[in-house]
Amino acid sequence: MTPGARRRPLPAALTWTTAVPVLALVVLAASWGRDLPTAVVVLVAVVLIGAVLAAVHHAEVVAHRVGEPYGSLVLAVAVTIIEVALIVTLMVSGGDDTAALARDTVFAAVMITANGIVGLSLLLGAMRHGIVSFNAEGTGAALATVTTLAVLSLVLPTFTEAESGPQFSPSQLAFAAVASLVLYGAFVLTQTVRHRDFFLPVAEDGAALEEDSHADPPSSRAALSSLGLLLVALVAVVGLAKVESPAIEDAVAAAGAPQSFVGVVIALLVLLPETLAAAKAARRNRLQNSLNLAFGSAMASIGLTIPAIAVAMIWLDGPLVLGLEPTQMVLLAVTVVTGVLTVVPGRATRLQGAVHLALLASFVFLAVNP
Repeated sequence: MTPGARRRPLPAALTWTTAVPVLALVVLAASWGRDLPTAVVVLVAVVLIGAVLAAVHHAEVVAHRVGEPYGSLVLAVAVTIIEVALIVTLMVSGGDDTAALARDTVFAAVMITANGIVGLSLLLGAMRHGIVSFNAEGTGAALATVTTLAVLSLVLPTFTEAESGPQFSPSQLAFAAVASLVLYGAFVLTQTVRHRDFFLPVAEDGAALEEDSHADPPSSRAALSSLGLLLVALVAVVGLAKVESPAIEDAVAAAGAPQSFVGVVIALLVLLPETLAAAKAARRNRLQNSLNLAFGSAMASIGLTIPAIAVAMIWLDGPLVLGLEPTQMVLLAVTVVTGVLTVVPGRATRLQGAVHLALLASFVFLAVNP
């Protein structure tokens, strides 16, 4: 290259978001049905994480093209497919030992979003900007929806009497699934159409701010390309999850953690992109965007995953344990009360962030050492 010559940018076909889904599909074909050594298992895990991140990226591109409220649904459905795929894959391979995996994964998602993402966002925002502000009306509505979904799907099964143990009867499970879908749909309509201003960032005086200017929507060709790559990434994620499932269970057992910790691992993997996006928004003093991501992810995890698992149980054998254990119910109750006290003022400091992160640390510690 001659001095002063300008380096040409890489073509779109060579970006990591384009290459990773294809690479994941190749790795899936090479590793399917084989007994893999440890080094290859680690490599497959890295590719799996990359495929998850790529899938969420392409879902965001498609969502930006179709606009709201359909954009939020595209993102939620893509993440839910990944979560359900991981849960069902492990349930099929684990049999009755994984009867509580869906409960553990969904509950872990609620704790990670309502305490981890919220706490991290509050802490980062307050450390950079002092006191952070957000819209208490919209955030309060989101918290109320998450609480209702969690109680309906995770608490009530512990107290119902139609089936022995903390599980729903088929009719009760169907009711919970339909009610969850209705609540999630009502929230999406409220957030994106009817009362969109409740979920916009606010200034220190409480006045609503317009959202940051966005880039122009991608072209139809770019959106279709992302849709195709999204499908490839989702197929790869489902297949690689099947390949990795024995290694995940063996690693959890080798660490001396209970089987329920597998659900925490799944939730951490699925919520990684949302966590990174929320932290970035908080540092830009857009805490409302961070809270929208946190509670929206919690709602999608319950409101879409539970109905999907309910449908999957038509073909899956064995019980489906959804009811929380006493320790989990205590953590959920404290999380809800703390969330209400955080949301009501519409302002927060780093102390609230530390409190939520302490609750997350308690959950993780008790998940490893119950």
